[in-house]
Amino acid sequence: MDKKQKFSVRTDLAVEAREIIEEEKGDIDDGIVVNTEENEYMDITTVEIINENGSRAMSKPLGSYITIESPGLRENDPACHKEITRKLAECITELCSAKSDSTFLIVGLGNWNITPDALGPKVVNRILVTRHMFDTLPEELDGAVRPAAAVSPGVMGITGIETGEIIKGISEKMKPDIVIAVDALAARRSSRINAAIQLSDTGIIPGSGVGNKRQALNEETLGVPVIAIGVPTVVDAATLVNDTMGSMLKEMANAVEEGSEFYEMLESIDDEDRYQLIYDTLTPYAGNMFVTPKEVDAVIDRLAKIISDAINISVHNGMTIEDTAKFM
Repeated sequence: MDKKQKFSVRTDLAVEAREIIEEEKGDIDDGIVVNTEENEYMDITTVEIINENGSRAMSKPLGSYITIESPGLRENDPACHKEITRKLAECITELCSAKSDSTFLIVGLGNWNITPDALGPKVVNRILVTRHMFDTLPEELDGAVRPAAAVSPGVMGITGIETGEIIKGISEKMKPDIVIAVDALAARRSSRINAAIQLSDTGIIPGSGVGNKRQALNEETLGVPVIAIGVPTVVDAATLVNDTMGSMLKEMANAVEEGSEFYEMLESIDDEDRYQLIYDTLTPYAGNMFVTPKEVDAVIDRLAKIISDAINISVHNGMTIEDTAKFM
């Protein structure tokens, strides 16, 4: 392995990409606008990438990235989940800018056979689909629901077909006005695993979180706006070890006398040396080892309910959070 190869932190979250920039440069680049708000239940961070400078710095397309963070997402906390569902529905509605007659296609990305990757399929199972019966709905529901369809295309290892090809074919036939794609993501910080929800209006690349980059799902490839919703359910093992070692070395440096031989040794360990140590330790699994919490089964079910309820509320403008319990 080339010793000079720079360690690349693996994360799908814009909020973490922004944190990396701050750590490396001490400030935010031109072209990146960050707004934060918080309440009793959650912290909300909006990262706007407004020009090519910001896009290059973040390695992400121009657009809006909204991250809702709450430790309560991992817990069985109905009050917290209800408030997060409401906020998530507001964010989806804002990003979609849908018309009263807009047709939605909800796509659940991921492998339903692997729990940390099953978020998308589980969300799709709870979506109120109406497109197939829209012309026969009773008058009482006129204006209360929109045409909505949902699909979980699986992964190429199961179907042998690129996910992007499947969704593009469906979109060309169905002609939806908006696509909402749900997928599992990877995070940098273990504290954000199953404790954050990211929304963006820039689309998504299926499998990118675990290094299996496929055809992008975005407005350029599908011809319609694509809203992406994701939850970090795994952390790359090398990234986790790197951050842990970095924090440990900083604490050790703070605990010893400045200027001492041991202090100088700690300060002399650079990113490349640290990465080499991590790589040697984790080989042969350094490139494909991911970590997820042991309670992931129950947490994924709760997250799927929160996200599906929020999508149902935003797609069907006559539905309330109380209605979701009646229909699904």
